[in-house]
Amino acid sequence: MEPVISISKLSKTYASGFEALKNINLDIHRGEIFALLGPNGAGKTTLINIICGIVNPSRGAILVDGHDIISEYRATRSLIGLVPQELTTDSFETVWATCTFSRGLFGKPRNPEYIEMILRTLSLWDKKDDKIMTLSGGMKRRVMIAKALSHEPQILFLDEPTAGVDVELRREMWQMVRSLRESGATIILTTHYINEAEEMADRIGVILGGEILLVEDKNELMRKLGKKQLTLQLHDKLDEVPVELTDYGLKLTPDGNELVYTYDTQAGRMDIAALLAGLDEAGIKFKDLQTKQSSLEEIFVDLLKERQ
Repeated sequence: MEPVISISKLSKTYASGFEALKNINLDIHRGEIFALLGPNGAGKTTLINIICGIVNPSRGAILVDGHDIISEYRATRSLIGLVPQELTTDSFETVWATCTFSRGLFGKPRNPEYIEMILRTLSLWDKKDDKIMTLSGGMKRRVMIAKALSHEPQILFLDEPTAGVDVELRREMWQMVRSLRESGATIILTTHYINEAEEMADRIGVILGGEILLVEDKNELMRKLGKKQLTLQLHDKLDEVPVELTDYGLKLTPDGNELVYTYDTQAGRMDIAALLAGLDEAGIKFKDLQTKQSSLEEIFVDLLKERQ
């Protein structure tokens, strides 16, 4: 798939000597939703700010749709919309004025119909003449997204876009993100709501200490790194796991009524079949069984534990 953003050997070291990014190599595909996950201080915002031209890199190169972000910064910036973490808006301007002005900054001709469409989509139309200082935090977040979309960017960065946003607005925003992707836009997001990344993203990148730990298709990541649990509800209570079944690493619940088998998602059905045969040989009967697959959040936490 064709990359719309290509990052090569990117590093950032601040004057204090702090190395925020270390030799980042990353391609982001055109038309995908890419989620960048990592704890606070991992380098997510620094990476976004460099791509968007807010922070200068120390080393390396970035191409946005084939344009170099340094030598062709006007071309690259016109392709990008950014919704930063911080609510940085002109408090004394109206919603309509700030979105119209932002569009003009990128040299786009006036298009009140397009601005109206954005404001209606974000449930801001009835606030169009209100000064931003009078809006709630959630409404201000919507204005930030409207500003970022005002010049019709092909690439949209969402840096913690749903921080401080209520559940209803969060759903509306993600519906809008899906619509943007369907129209051909590329979406790059960071989020602390890992369930959002699990629901929305096509690919996942994990960053820690300024380094990319992995980049993987979401479904493939969950297949390779996820685990499943098979819980067997026993017909009769057990006091301990039979010796002949110790190789399976079974865990008996404190009440003795359930056996829990944790296994790799890549393990074949043969392992489970062998376990069930072993239970039968040991004379252990069960009433019911349930399976549960690890979530993206559990995978993410396990990855960080391994690397720290």
